[in-house]
Amino acid sequence: MTRQYRIELSEFSTWDQRTHAKQWLLYPQNLGPHLSLDETSLSQGELYTILTNKAAKGGKGSIVAIVAGTKAETVIEILRKLPENQRKKVQEITLDMAGNMGLIAKKCFPKATQVTDRFHVQQLALEAVQDMRIHYRWQALDAENEALEQAKLNQIDYQPELLSNGDTVKQLLARSRYILYKKSIDWTQSQQERANLLFDRYPDLKRAYELSQSLSHIFENTTDKLYGLARLAKWHEKVRQAGFKAFNTVARSIQNHYTTILNYFDNRSTNASAESFNAKIKAFRAQFRGVRNVEFFLYRLTQLYA
Repeated sequence: MTRQYRIELSEFSTWDQRTHAKQWLLYPQNLGPHLSLDETSLSQGELYTILTNKAAKGGKGSIVAIVAGTKAETVIEILRKLPENQRKKVQEITLDMAGNMGLIAKKCFPKATQVTDRFHVQQLALEAVQDMRIHYRWQALDAENEALEQAKLNQIDYQPELLSNGDTVKQLLARSRYILYKKSIDWTQSQQERANLLFDRYPDLKRAYELSQSLSHIFENTTDKLYGLARLAKWHEKVRQAGFKAFNTVARSIQNHYTTILNYFDNRSTNASAESFNAKIKAFRAQFRGVRNVEFFLYRLTQLYA
């Protein structure tokens, strides 16, 4: 049925962008003042750079460009095919902290304000917390293995320590993964109990969790750029005092992107529309159980969203 649609019913055979679809697609008519730049995987892990128009809200007219790969030089060359006078009218472009994305935005949209997506910044802090949790989990696994070996040597039964909620220490650390992603007000009663046990045993994890949550509060409760700068500076000081290696890395990443991160407070713009569009692509791909014909997949995609 799909083959019949592709060959006989659709206009795929006469599609004007078919010859270069695997390499790039451009829709200049969809350019607008507010854009999002992101990357996504279409098939078998192959990455594509996608430029979308926020005004389309994920519907018809969303796709401005799709370029194979993420190499800055390649993407810049293709995006410069868009009319220069229209590119200069772009006022704002949201993106992540990847250096290639910043270079693409700078070279192709020179008059646009770059805004680093706040959710990518927050994700770094959340991953730093998880990095610490995983470190403690490996320690717990090593301790359990040593205890098991000692029990065998002494020919006694090994009984792991059971906590008040029925978890072993190893299970406590494994089952706390999702708790550390959520706000404490959203915890269920059992999650609250597990968090209390976790933080009592690992106070560093509590401090790390609080650092990640306080970073989120800065973005959620600050409307002024100067006030945002002051609050981020205080957050940096807390990170320095805590001395957590993973958070020091996060703080350095934020410091290297201060200007574009602070631009968020101008219009509170995020890359959420691009992330939402990526989710639609994944759903579209799942609907067809993968991508067998990349050109036809892109044709179907652009019929819906370009």
